[in-house]
Amino acid sequence: MIDAGGVKRAANCGRGQDRVENQAKMQVKLIDYAQQPLEKLYAAFRTCYSSDTPIEVWDKIKSEKITHDKIREFITERLKTGHASPLEQIVFWFGIANVSRSLSHQFVRHRIGISFEQQSQRYVKFKQDKLAFVLPDSWSRAGLESEFSDLLSKTSELYAKALKAGIPAEDARFVLPNAAPTNFHVMVNFAEMLHICDLRLCVRAQWEIRRMVAMMRAEIKHVLPEIAVFLQPKCGENRMGYCDESLDEWQKCPLGKVRPHKSSLFDLYERYGSRKAQALGEAEFRAVEEKEQL
Repeated sequence: MIDAGGVKRAANCGRGQDRVENQAKMQVKLIDYAQQPLEKLYAAFRTCYSSDTPIEVWDKIKSEKITHDKIREFITERLKTGHASPLEQIVFWFGIANVSRSLSHQFVRHRIGISFEQQSQRYVKFKQDKLAFVLPDSWSRAGLESEFSDLLSKTSELYAKALKAGIPAEDARFVLPNAAPTNFHVMVNFAEMLHICDLRLCVRAQWEIRRMVAMMRAEIKHVLPEIAVFLQPKCGENRMGYCDESLDEWQKCPLGKVRPHKSSLFDLYERYGSRKAQALGEAEFRAVEEKEQL
């Protein structure tokens, strides 16, 4: 299991009360993954490219007529092709704790090849001394950490007061901010994990979700380094290979020193291509239709 770094910070819970530790600490753990993942991936790819039936492919795997080295070599070459559908058959289960509701609203936007179970604020009643919050470092750098903590301490008091007054948790939660932590149990296949890393390992992603996805990647790398090397931001050499963000954002990115921007690719095409690049119009679409006899 991987914990996010950082020091817990104290905040007042109210006048005359003891100070409590209320800095939530992110945790990411790979709970399980599909057994024999490389073999499953090999069999899935081989089903597409072989006259053997899947049953015959698995017979060769189990009899070790196909060595583990051959399996790894074959998978590495297939992953370079961009053939993604077999990757959906490799599945990971993660336990994720103490991430903010701000992060969760971003995370659940990934909808294909991933399944979430999230801690409920309706059925879970948080105790005041257990109500932690995620504090971005930017608040500390701006010198506003105490104001942040004071506000969230008052929020904790009001939440506890609401529950004591008989307000149901599903209504008391209305005062909880985006900084309130939440937990996930996640099932995700490898194809979607690649897509998540494409977007969330990019330095333009918010710091918290970028940290969480980096921790997920590290967990996979620990058990399956052969495929973890493909978990990169979209500009990585094993992904698109170039940055498709704006030129200004690319210039600000530290990876811009080693990864090209899409504009440089168009410059090369303009310089060495057989004809000038231009916007696609109806004439181009008609040419395709005529060639394909559509």
